[in-house]
Amino acid sequence: MESFEGRVAVVTGGGMGMGRELVAQLAAQGCHVATCDVDPDALDETAKLALEGARDGTRVTTCVADVSDESAIDAFRAQVEADHGPHLNLLFNNAGISGGGSFLTDGRDEWERTFAVTWGGVYTCCRVFMPMLVAAPEGHVINTSSVNGFWAAMGRIPHSAYSAAKFAVKGFTEALMGDFRANAPHVKASVVMPGHIGTSIVMNSNKAHGTLPSEMTDDELEKVRSRLVSQGFPVADIPADSLREGMQLMSEAFRDTAPTTAAAAATIILDGVLAGEWRILVGDDAHVLDTMVRQSPADAYTDSFLSELQKSGVFSFLGP
Repeated sequence: MESFEGRVAVVTGGGMGMGRELVAQLAAQGCHVATCDVDPDALDETAKLALEGARDGTRVTTCVADVSDESAIDAFRAQVEADHGPHLNLLFNNAGISGGGSFLTDGRDEWERTFAVTWGGVYTCCRVFMPMLVAAPEGHVINTSSVNGFWAAMGRIPHSAYSAAKFAVKGFTEALMGDFRANAPHVKASVVMPGHIGTSIVMNSNKAHGTLPSEMTDDELEKVRSRLVSQGFPVADIPADSLREGMQLMSEAFRDTAPTTAAAAATIILDGVLAGEWRILVGDDAHVLDTMVRQSPADAYTDSFLSELQKSGVFSFLGP
């Protein structure tokens, strides 16, 4: 695919972050875009921003839909066909949430919700939109995994649901490449593996799980305190309100101090798609971590590996 002009794209999770930037940058290049999200107000803002910078005649449409709900995605597909026609050229499976950290100590509901959105959304959208992609003269599936798709850790913090989901996304995308070559050679697949990107994923995930700091019960808050203390954070004796405030500030800092902005990430992704890259690493930190894991895979989950990673200057938010 040499250009996005005149093509039709679906972008999931387009309400903010990388999804919003993908919608805006695609529209600016003359690509018609249909996007979904669970937040209608955020979708309206995305559409407004995208249309302000879009080429003349470019269509941007929105649909409120949860990617883990197949009936909602079926309805989204019907709307896409009505608004944009029967062919789809680009499917950006971008939507995802974090959470469900420990398989042993965290709740099953949060674990399964994380997996259902972050992996199940990719699977469901591929199932639902694949006929439209195959029917087009050329198509491309772009699935957002993560560095947690090749390194199942977040420092010393258990990160099992998100990592399992992102490993599934990566493996599925790689499997699709061979499937497409055999059965639909005009369709391509790429897997995106971002590092630390400046988005609101922490806050949005807390909202999705009902674990916003301001809404946590005392028992939930103490569980978080114990985990932070075990990771070396000096929060054992601070008041509950101060801990809640600190957690909110940490969520905002994850967004505001990231080494790669959402806009820069979207540009890297789109450039990679046009270049025909099947494996798109986003951010210098992603490249550093990828190199380290490949060089010493047997050591990837040792304290010495984490120490070397921190010495490299990336992923400073992992803590001491």
